Amino acid sequence: MASASDKAGRGIAKVLGINVDYRQETNDSSITRGESASGVSYNYVEKEPTAGEWLREIAPNGASVKHYFKELFPFLAWITRYNTTWLAGDLIAGLTVGAVVVPQGMAYALLAKLPPEYGLYTSFVGFLLYWAFATSKDITIGTVAVMSTLVGNIVIKVQKQHKDIPAEEIARTLALISGCVVLFIGLARIGWIVEWISLTAITAFMTGSAISIGVGQIPALLGISGINTREAAYIVFINTLKALPNAKMDAAMGLTALFLLYAIRIVFNYLSVKQPNRKKTYFFLSTLRIAFVLLLYILISYLVNRKIKDPKKAHFKILGNIPRGFTHAGAPKVNTRTIKAFASELPATIIVLLIEHIAISKSFGRINNYVINPSQELVAIGFTNVFGPFLGAYPATGSFSRTAIKSKAGVRTPFAGMFTAVVVLLALYALTSVFFFIPLSSLAAVIIHAVGDLITPPSVVYQFWEVSPLEVPIFFIGVFVTLFTNIENGIYATIAASAALMLYRISKANGRFLGRAKVQTVVRNLNDEKKGGVTDAASSNQDTPQDTVRDVFVPLEHQDGSNPEAKIDSPLPGVFIFKFNEGFNYPNSGHYLDYFSEYIFKHTRRTTLDNFAKLGDRPWNDPGPPRGQTAPSRSHLPTLRAVILDFSAVNNVDVSSIQNLIDVRNQLDRYTDPDAVRWHFANVQNRWTRRALASAGFGYPSTSDAKGKWVSVVAEADNEVDFELGEKGKVDVESVPTDDKRIASSYAADRTLSGTKAVPLYGVNRPYFHVDIQSALESEIAYGGDSEQPRSSISASNDAGQEIPV
Repeated sequence: MASASDKAGRGIAKVLGINVDYRQETNDSSITRGESASGVSYNYVEKEPTAGEWLREIAPNGASVKHYFKELFPFLAWITRYNTTWLAGDLIAGLTVGAVVVPQGMAYALLAKLPPEYGLYTSFVGFLLYWAFATSKDITIGTVAVMSTLVGNIVIKVQKQHKDIPAEEIARTLALISGCVVLFIGLARIGWIVEWISLTAITAFMTGSAISIGVGQIPALLGISGINTREAAYIVFINTLKALPNAKMDAAMGLTALFLLYAIRIVFNYLSVKQPNRKKTYFFLSTLRIAFVLLLYILISYLVNRKIKDPKKAHFKILGNIPRGFTHAGAPKVNTRTIKAFASELPATIIVLLIEHIAISKSFGRINNYVINPSQELVAIGFTNVFGPFLGAYPATGSFSRTAIKSKAGVRTPFAGMFTAVVVLLALYALTSVFFFIPLSSLAAVIIHAVGDLITPPSVVYQFWEVSPLEVPIFFIGVFVTLFTNIENGIYATIAASAALMLYRISKANGRFLGRAKVQTVVRNLNDEKKGGVTDAASSNQDTPQDTVRDVFVPLEHQDGSNPEAKIDSPLPGVFIFKFNEGFNYPNSGHYLDYFSEYIFKHTRRTTLDNFAKLGDRPWNDPGPPRGQTAPSRSHLPTLRAVILDFSAVNNVDVSSIQNLIDVRNQLDRYTDPDAVRWHFANVQNRWTRRALASAGFGYPSTSDAKGKWVSVVAEADNEVDFELGEKGKVDVESVPTDDKRIASSYAADRTLSGTKAVPLYGVNRPYFHVDIQSALESEIAYGGDSEQPRSSISASNDAGQEIPV
């Protein structure tokens, strides 16, 4: 009995002129149904999904809300189990990273056009806040070269128009606004948008940025003044070459520091290979090379400049005074004027925050066998950048080099960041007087050494070529755009190029017509192969049944790389199997179906042969052969009987793709008139896709089927419910359309249990939706074209003319 809501809905539809009973499902009582091997009499009628059902699935409930808030604080899952073993690992890793982050933080702050202490503030806040929200134990949040360079570019751009706005105010406001956006993305759990940025785009952007940053540090490395290092990398490099005669004593402090950094790493890497039992020791010694080199050059600088109080009078450029503690702490000055000044650069800032952090955390999660939650990671960096500006921080994200160090140092939990925060805090309050003597050229060497690891090596680019040659040009586009313009343009170029390639692949996705090939399993024994023997499954055991020969469906024209010598037959005369290789939606449905129709017209003939008495009777798009020639005969070609569409690669469909399918169905029906084409669908595993197809008249027999006679071949699966022998099959036929009730009841009435336990896998009210291609083909064979009775088995001939089972 129809519910009140159904009645109300039908009443509204009637007022609006909507026919809700538009489907013409067959009501012929003489329907013929094929039998399955098991002889089961239990029925199943598939109910179509409803909008209300979908809303109930996505609507939050008590359990999902509880799970949401539990995910916001992942540390609660492990903090109560914290132990001394974890503490030891975290302590060592935290202190090791701290020795690296202090000099890097100050160096990167200079890239951001900020005083060096802002790099320490940013690093401290990152380590202090991240661990509570983290789902990655390895990643470190703080200053990074690319983000710092981007901030510096934004500071320069804004100050060109608004010279009265301090650089610190610009950087802190930028961190607050970008942090709020990223925090919203994380809290809304839409971190999956990061997946739209391809690995090729990320590596291109990182490589181009690393080269640009490294080139921009060469003037500082050599002590050359007067060069605008924010110009395109190639201009900076040319101007540096021109200014080489102006190099100063700074070059001695910078070049030798850079040489030492690489020399120490090379030596310890070599020793790790030669003495693997001491690999861990050599790793820690190599990691401390930055701290060691800077301490060495601080000592040299102190000995040379110890009597100098003004850093401008030093023999070479030094860092100068750094205030103790958090002297710039306080609420950032946020105003619309500052926000409007950098609004155009905000997207690039957010993209860098996202892709650097997520790419690094995912990579190390795979290495160390755990899975991160991208949305929760965005919550972590969002909180870091929202609260960081109150202590003086500028935008912070994940660091590749420090994350690698932390991972190799044996970190056990995200809490290791607290120990690094202690090191940074100690530096801010106890070591600022030592930092006064750091040579700026040595800091430039530290930056060049750090960004060198971000450059993608040729071997990786070659792997890109092996996997997807079309993506290699995208990589070089990103690199060259970054080098010849700026980092922001490089980001946009790689993302746009990757999106264009993806849209091209979707729009030009190629379907394939499949044929049947008979295969058998071959057991290859390595010992026998050495003796020249290969054994197949049928001959290796005399008791092995002969049904090891089976059908597989592969492209007829061997486009999949199958052996050209393998025999692939057309499924049946006038029956075509078509597979969608990459979804079926509005961008590619036209491309799919144009090829589909063209192929069918080429390999079939009309049911009623064309007989044009005069040239004028011909349609304009089929003018016939040239004058004086006769049209080639097509009488040997089969007429179109049925099509089988393989939806294994299709998840969702849309209005456009379904409408295109309807148009092609109508076109083929006119082509085969007075017969009708039967449409079978295999591997349709999405209920909403089946509903969409059924709404267009697919999936069930209609009154337009030939003489109203059709055959259903039902795929059945084991049932967990126990049946009593002889009990009639039961079927839930309530709340389903009238025709569906009649079909299901008729099916159940024809069946009697014989002790087997099996049920239809899909609804018997949708007999043209099949579990696989084989079932679809069996259904078409059972229909038999001219036969009203189903066939009990399928057989075909092999090359020797012998009858074998399919």
